[in-house]
Amino acid sequence: MSKKIHEFNDILRKLRKELFGKGPEKIQTVFVENKAISTLYGNLTPTEKFIARTPEGRDMVHAARTKLIQDVYKSGTPEGMNELVGANLVHLFSDIKVEEDIGISVFIFDKDIT
Repeated sequence: MSKKIHEFNDILRKLRKELFGKGPEKIQTVFVENKAISTLYGNLTPTEKFIARTPEGRDMVHAARTKLIQDVYKSGTPEGMNELVGANLVHLFSDIKVEEDIGISVFIFDKDIT
């Protein structure tokens, strides 16, 4: 793993730990042109896992996770991210599959990542 990818993953882990009290256990990121695609494993807290035991609970955890992440990035890019990749974040697409505890985030920047 390159140093840049490692540092990018650290930014994601730190932000999610601050938001949810627990960061992902594993993150795999690839840079492709102007995109960073991150797959995040082991995201859910014990409380979220408990809530997600029912279909309604899974929907609630999914909605809360995806909405919160999107709102956080709308209010500003995490500290150091733009500088690290040499481009400005334009869009974030994020989702989580609660049943498997796998999340994905696609970061789109204004130019190719250097």
